[in-house]
Amino acid sequence: MTNSIVGEFPTQSGKKVGLSPRRRAYEVGMRTLVYTAAGLVVALLVFLLGYIFYKGIPNLTWEFLTSEESVLNDVEGILPAIQNTIYVIVATLVVVLPLGVGAAVYLTEYATNHRLVTAIEYATETLAGIPSILYALVGVLIFGEALGMGKTLIAGSMTLVIMTLPTIIRTTQESLKTVPQSYREGSLGLGAGKWHMIRTVVLPSSVDGIVTGCILAIGRIVGESAVLLYTVGMSMTMQDYFRDGLTSLFQSSGSTLTVALYVYAKERADFDLAFSVAVVLLVITLVINLAAKLVGRSLRKKER
Repeated sequence: MTNSIVGEFPTQSGKKVGLSPRRRAYEVGMRTLVYTAAGLVVALLVFLLGYIFYKGIPNLTWEFLTSEESVLNDVEGILPAIQNTIYVIVATLVVVLPLGVGAAVYLTEYATNHRLVTAIEYATETLAGIPSILYALVGVLIFGEALGMGKTLIAGSMTLVIMTLPTIIRTTQESLKTVPQSYREGSLGLGAGKWHMIRTVVLPSSVDGIVTGCILAIGRIVGESAVLLYTVGMSMTMQDYFRDGLTSLFQSSGSTLTVALYVYAKERADFDLAFSVAVVLLVITLVINLAAKLVGRSLRKKER
């Protein structure tokens, strides 16, 4: 066991032997580089967040958050965009989480053809790195035209399902593989069935990985613009989904916050409002990620 003093190690006789000056200089240099890299990353993150909040908060008003845009009344509002963003996130996660977790469980626990598993894993890794504009084109051709959905929120959500599915599968798979094999063998040895063992032992032990995959998927959904521009549209009108029901998702189009940010920054060159939209986007992402963390923590406590 190493001593707390850097560069000193105990020998079999109990005496401490220091490192050579060259080795000690190398250790100090490497540690300095690691600390410097970590500090630069933290500084960059703080700078980006600080700059966005500095530019966006002064123009962030209650009217801007709770109003619908109206050219005739000269009113700027992003309430429809906030509404559409939440609906797209929920609709995507409701579909992609069962599919992704189920596929990962099958590949890890049930599949016996190792060549097939290897091919699927390679395919998911490849799909995870494909540019989003290609998913947008696929969404337009399949969901928009072939299935007749047009530019609607459900078409955008289904396209995002395809785009985020590889991320959910791979993160869940890696988490399932970290569960010790002895847990499985012990559960089966006590008489539990295969599915009962997976449901009560394996999945609770891999909740952290599933939550991580969910957070990564949310981050990609919230930050996506190309897919939603092609499949959802740029409408800034309010939809009453409580009155019209969930079936209106198949009929209505509307911009999300990322699309609204693009419109303000690119189409209108109104960077003040664009930064305000960015602040709202960051806050929503933070809230959803914290909620996912709390859900994962509560699931772990419940299983214990």
